[in-house]
Amino acid sequence: MINRHVSGVLRDAHDPRSGSDHEARSGSDHEARSGSDPEFPWPGRPFPGQPLPGQPLPGRPPFPGRPGPDPVPPARVWIDPHAGWQDRLFERLLEQRIVLAAGVLDDAAATRLSAQLLTLDAEGDGPIRLELQNLQADLPAALTFMGVLDVMRAEIHAFASGETGGAALGLLASCPRRLAYPNASFTLSEPRVRFVGGTVTAVSSYEQQVSRMIDSLFYRIAEAAGREAEDVREDARRGRVLTVAEAIGYGLIHDRATRRSS
Repeated sequence: MINRHVSGVLRDAHDPRSGSDHEARSGSDHEARSGSDPEFPWPGRPFPGQPLPGQPLPGRPPFPGRPGPDPVPPARVWIDPHAGWQDRLFERLLEQRIVLAAGVLDDAAATRLSAQLLTLDAEGDGPIRLELQNLQADLPAALTFMGVLDVMRAEIHAFASGETGGAALGLLASCPRRLAYPNASFTLSEPRVRFVGGTVTAVSSYEQQVSRMIDSLFYRIAEAAGREAEDVREDARRGRVLTVAEAIGYGLIHDRATRRSS
């Protein structure tokens, strides 16, 4: 009895039909759980009503093909044709014996302007036109440039425009001929200086030097305007502002600039 039961079990295990029935049952169970039931999509299969990947939605036209990104063009470098135009413009002005001073006059700017004036003075005896546009100046730089103006052989004609004030008035006063554009204004003010650190003796010596430089500045303005130095110093303490007409009456300016004849 035992052998017959074992042989029956072994026969069922090796029977190909029994294996097919088992696979069929397994496949039908899996299909019942996933494939045949729309509520259980397997990976890669969309839900009911959802289009397959790459297919347009129902009722909508397909998306047009999107081109890929354009290749980045190579970088190109052009030489600026306007580079150095200021240098060429200043050269043309120098050829006409015109020197332009604008902004803040520091030591470097005073050196360049001095070189330009000395060069023009060595090349000819004709008058030199000095354009002062919104000029402000450091006191040491102003005194340096004033010393160059004092030794010029050529006559300097100064034309002031914008606002000129502080130590820059010493430059204007050092020119034999002084004219102003209609929009010009002039501010009499005490120049500002910066004290350097050091010992008490060094600071005291620097204060004395600055006091002498300020006296030289006010004496030059007073000499050009035909006034007393103390009157000019007092006007500078009050920060007096002069229009063109007032500057002419003050003696700082000779006349207005007029239209040049062709």
